[in-house]
Amino acid sequence: MTDPQNLSPLTFSHRIAQEADTDAIRQLMQASIAENMKAFLSASEIEAAKETMGVDKTLIEDGTYFLIETVHDGQTVLVGCGGWGKRKTLYGGDHTVGRDDSLSDPSNDAARIRAMYTHPDWVRRGIGSFLLDIGEGAAAEAGFKIIELGSTVPGEPLYRARGYVEIERKVEKAANGSENTVIKMVKTLV
Repeated sequence: MTDPQNLSPLTFSHRIAQEADTDAIRQLMQASIAENMKAFLSASEIEAAKETMGVDKTLIEDGTYFLIETVHDGQTVLVGCGGWGKRKTLYGGDHTVGRDDSLSDPSNDAARIRAMYTHPDWVRRGIGSFLLDIGEGAAAEAGFKIIELGSTVPGEPLYRARGYVEIERKVEKAANGSENTVIKMVKTLV
């Protein structure tokens, strides 16, 4: 296990995810979901959340999904991933029901912050904020004026701190009978 508390200073870099990165992304997502949500959700609620979480290959194909890496013990380590979407789907992986993968119009529609995950060994190091900076900047550069996201309960504090405002809270029953909460939040891009 990596002990990032003993690293100083931390240097993170980012790159656009490629199809070949899919397995590494999936592994990071699974670790993040399993560990980072424990302080906020019960085990059955974490299982319920998995219905709306996971790899979305359209983000990779669109070139809007980023990997955050650092060098530790001479090796490049994947510590986070996330991106932005120019499609109407607000959240979810390839398996999520009800997706709308049509392209958004920057003059009328919002861009989306999508699928943000931090490896449990690297939480509280600014990775989420780094991903938001990259995604928001890329969306603004593409002409979007507004950005939205579908937050989990554990993600909500970060997004609020970064200026996102809740506009809707949707609670649905998952296949296992537990509740799955998705919080739709929005922010104006400058």
